[in-house]
Order: sequence, then structure tokens, then C-alpha cells
Amino acid sequence: MVKAVVGANWGDEGKGKITDMLGEKADIIVRFQGGANAGHTIINDYGKFALHTLPSGVFYDHTTSIIGNGVALNIPVLFGEIQSIIDRGVPAPKILVSDRAQIVMSYHILFDQYEEERLGGKSFGSTKSGIAPFYSDKYAKIGFQVSELFDDELLKEKVVRVCEQKNVILEHLYKKPALRPEDLYEELQSYKKMVAPYVCDVSLYLHNAIKEGKEILLEGQLGSLKDPDHGIYPMVTSSSTLAAYGAIGAGIPPYEIKQIITVCKAYSSAVGAGAFVSEIFGEEADELRRRGGDGGEFGATTGRPRRMGWFDVVASKYGCRLQGTTDVAFTVLDVLGYLDEIPVCVAYDIDGEITTDFPPTYLLERAKPVLETLPGWKCDIRGIKRYEDLPENCRRYIEFIEEKIGYPITMVSNGPGRDEIIYR
Repeated sequence: MVKAVVGANWGDEGKGKITDMLGEKADIIVRFQGGANAGHTIINDYGKFALHTLPSGVFYDHTTSIIGNGVALNIPVLFGEIQSIIDRGVPAPKILVSDRAQIVMSYHILFDQYEEERLGGKSFGSTKSGIAPFYSDKYAKIGFQVSELFDDELLKEKVVRVCEQKNVILEHLYKKPALRPEDLYEELQSYKKMVAPYVCDVSLYLHNAIKEGKEILLEGQLGSLKDPDHGIYPMVTSSSTLAAYGAIGAGIPPYEIKQIITVCKAYSSAVGAGAFVSEIFGEEADELRRRGGDGGEFGATTGRPRRMGWFDVVASKYGCRLQGTTDVAFTVLDVLGYLDEIPVCVAYDIDGEITTDFPPTYLLERAKPVLETLPGWKCDIRGIKRYEDLPENCRRYIEFIEEKIGYPITMVSNGPGRDEIIYR
């Protein structure tokens, strides 16, 4: 059976924890899109980890971790990450890398930095991991696919072609040093050495695994609102963050995805620029940020303080609909225990019109939140294992949100640890 774990909002919903938790019963965990530009924070018996490329199931010795063809593969980052978890006592994970995945090159990272520099105040808030230049090249068909590392003649010819094209931009737009074909060839040879033992026809491997009835988890990065088509364009990422793309990014049929677990936070947070209707500021935001997540709401990749807001019904309902949600995992509920009352954004006011449908970006910029306030529960709910043992106001909050978004909340996370979860 194939399940997908994806985000409902801007990313940072707690997908890593949910994947780590579900990984206990999984045989295979697949990353299907994105690159090392966002992280998943995981807390388990080995300690606290921020993963960037590795799937969140690497901590179990019975799982196989797969880098799917849809991933932006930064090979040195992947292998650095594998080494870093082994150094901390985690058994060496079983890793497979799709022969159809494409490689993030050193120049993709440079181009990302140069472009953000050039845009100055109008930048996209990129993490400068090379993701947009990488996907641009992939779709312009000048990227390097892992399988191409094994065709030496092709590589020698292609590095020359790539340099011709990139150097025009480097010289005239960015006024930066040119690339040399021999340097790129060397870079690709070093990647080949690292990755060769792990390369696999992942689509075929997964086809056989599905036939054998294996349990497969697809792990998404970021969330619905960062999808390039359906998100807050242009403040989005460069690969689709939706469960539907899991079929493409892993190479399996769409009808094999039987369960779509969409992770939703009990409040909102976002890293990076873009419209964020329920955003809060000042001391109110600082306090939520300090209490939030584990050790506060700061990006797992960048360390940037996250932007904070109340739960946004409009954005979350939309995010769940696009994912094709079968189950909602509701996270960081324990964080809200300090509040006397909890505001929830239930609708948007756009130029005097009230809507609960998520609009395109130009209207989103003008939207003001319509808030409804619920009573808080004023106590610590960590350690509670059964839904009926939660305080009444806490259950009311969950049920209010479930009714407003229209998708069943089947898991409630009340702490960062792997076992701090309530099933409904």
C-alpha cells in the first residue's frame, strides 16, 4: 500500500515527525520532489536531527530510503548527511537513488546566490540551495541526469555546451567568472564515484515492491501553498508539492496512492516571503515563536525565524483539497496551551467581500483575516494518549477546525517526540 505524507500550507507543518512515526510500519520511504532547500526536524531515540535530502524514515533499520526521480539531488549534501547520522550512532541506512534523478551542480548554487543578489529587495527569499536554477535547467533540458554519469562521451560533449550557455549569463548579467568545461567534468566524475553504488531503476523497484504488497511512504517537502501552480505564485518553490506529483516523482501509477495524510499545524507559520493573511506580529508573534515547535519556530535549513499566524481555515481547507486529503495529522497542538483564548482565521475579507475560498495571489495580497475566537484550555496536554482525556476546550478546538476544513483529523500530535501522538 502506498501512502503520501504532505503539507497543507507553507511547509514546516511537522511532516518529518509524522513520516518518522509512520516509518515504523513502512518498508520503503521515498522523497519525490524538492531538494536540500527545506528541512525536516526529527526527534527520536538517537537525538534531534534536521534532515534535508534523506527521507525521514532513515532511522529504522528495516526501511529502504529512496531518492526519487523528482528530487533535486545534491550529491555531496546527501552523502554528508548520511555520514552525519552515522557519526551519531544511527545504523548506516539502506539508500537507493533513482537513475532518472537530476543533479544539482555547484553552478546552480552560484546562480541562485547571484540572482538573489541582483534582485536585492525584490528577491524571492530563496535559501540559495540552487533549486530554481536546477529545475529551470531540468525543464530546459540542459540538466545532468544520474544515468548520464555513466556515458563518458556524452558528458565530455555536454559540459562544453552547458558552459557556452551559462558563461554568456555569468559574463554579461552577473559580471562573474566563467565556468570551465574541465572543471564541470571533474565535478561530475566525483559525483559518479559517490553515487554509483546506490543507483537503481527506482520505478521498476517500486513496481515490484507494490506487487509484493510492501508498505511504501511518499514524503513531500514544503506544502500546498508553495506549489508552483496552485500556491502563492511567484513566492513558491520550483517543484510540485502535491501528493499527485508523488506518482510522477517516484515513478508509480497515480491509483496506487491509497492514503494521503496531510499535515496541518494547530497555528500557522511560514519561512520566506509571500502573502500570509493570518500573520501576527510583535510580542504576540514572539511568544508563539518562542513556544512553538521544539526549541522555537526557526527554519530547519536556514535558522531563519518563522513568520507566525493563527490557524487559517481558508488556506488549510484549500491546501487539503489540493492534496486529495484522506487524513489530517494535526500538529503542535500542545504549544497553544498558554493562551486564554485562541483566534482562528475563518474567512478572508477582500475589498469588503467575505470569502472562504482561497484566491490567486493578487487578491490574496489585499485579503484581511476574519477572526473567530475560541476559549483556550490553559494547561499542558503533553503526555496525554487518549483523545477523550484531552481538556474539553482542546477537543472543541480540534472539532471546530475539522468541521471548518471539511477533512477528518485522525491524528493529533501533542509534542515533538515520536510517540507523542493521539489517534482518533
